[in-house]
Amino acid sequence: MFVTRAEFEDAIANGRFLEWAEFLGNLYGTPIPSAEFVDGDLLLEIEMQGAQSVRTARPDSLLIGVAPPSLDELAARMRRRGDDDAHIRRRIAIASDEMELARRICDQIVVNDDLDVAIAEISGIISTRRAAGTASG
Repeated sequence: MFVTRAEFEDAIANGRFLEWAEFLGNLYGTPIPSAEFVDGDLLLEIEMQGAQSVRTARPDSLLIGVAPPSLDELAARMRRRGDDDAHIRRRIAIASDEMELARRICDQIVVNDDLDVAIAEISGIISTRRAAGTASG
């Protein structure tokens, strides 16, 4: 759901997000899940600042970082999808810091060199965690 910046900032002030972050001038966040998700899994696609907030709020969460094979490959992927050079430079600079943070806070890092392999690896990590009876968040 898209809201105005003022509405988003009001939601932040009122504690309505599980995590939120500002990224390249835009605000992104995950509202606190409704009661129906309290005992289930919650899969989030978020950047590392948000992941760090989730780790703080829910230390028992399973955090899986997804990384490109290299920063050069990340830049190439962005070029293929039509991103301009200025955006690519900003994103690569941020990605380097994010990858370092991911190594510190994530339980596992999956390299997305082949999408099918990465999906299978993530699925296996989640299945192993569920089987151990410790999955949450």
